[in-house]
Amino acid sequence: MEFKDLEIFQMVAEKGTVTEAAKALSYVQSNITSRIHKLETELNTPLFNRHNRGMSLTPEGKKLLVYCEKILTLTNEMKKVVQSGEDPSGKLEIGSVETVIQLPTILSTYTKKYKNVDLSLLTGVTDQLQQDVLNHRLDGAFVTETDRHPDLISHDVFEEELVLISDNSTTSLDQLIHKPFLCFSKGCGYRARLEAWYKDQNITPQKVMEFGTLETILSSVVIGLGITFVPRSAVSHLEKRGLIQCHILPEKYSKIKTIFIRRSNAYLTSTIEKFIETIEHTNEELIEPLSFINN
Repeated sequence: MEFKDLEIFQMVAEKGTVTEAAKALSYVQSNITSRIHKLETELNTPLFNRHNRGMSLTPEGKKLLVYCEKILTLTNEMKKVVQSGEDPSGKLEIGSVETVIQLPTILSTYTKKYKNVDLSLLTGVTDQLQQDVLNHRLDGAFVTETDRHPDLISHDVFEEELVLISDNSTTSLDQLIHKPFLCFSKGCGYRARLEAWYKDQNITPQKVMEFGTLETILSSVVIGLGITFVPRSAVSHLEKRGLIQCHILPEKYSKIKTIFIRRSNAYLTSTIEKFIETIEHTNEELIEPLSFINN
């Protein structure tokens, strides 16, 4: 049994088809199929159920997947520990919510200074990003502050103000409660804050519409589709142009902190250590934060 066999098995389990796994790994399908058959022969048990929609794990396959993820995680960490030095190198997988205003500066500074690091970025909502860090799918993530999981360490990034925004035809909070609430999926920290305000005010939104990107949400607000709750820094350019109105909610709901999280039990490689240092230096040096949204 080789590590590559386990990587292929894990990808097929994730994607559900040999075709998609082959695309993700840049392999030919016949290679994927033969490796899976080889693994099943070595273990003397079927690992997948084959059907018209693809492949699903058998009970034995589900057991193997648990050990497979542990083995590959330890292997990846071992490589990072061995390669760790003063000059960071290797892969660094970071997650982030979409409205981290300092993110472009942090990423630019880090990649220019540490050219041997292969840095990738995944965006999502806070709850999912936290799970991705806990499950070793990400090395760290920028999220909104929530009740911290005991297996995570957090580093402060910045604190800012959330504002309720609408198009220019809306003039009061009383009018806002009748408009659709435009938001990310469940697990978004901004959405949770506004939902808490709704609940405390005994308000039931007439309609909740979920979107995948901040740009789409903001564009929809501008044309009058509904309202949303976002950091003021992310929409200041729209406010200056007179495209939206910002409405202030009490500090209990509007003050929010962005943090960077990582696993407490993971080895602190120079790659992630230098990334944390970059965050800290950016906070010290940044005078006028850059907006994550293009002006």
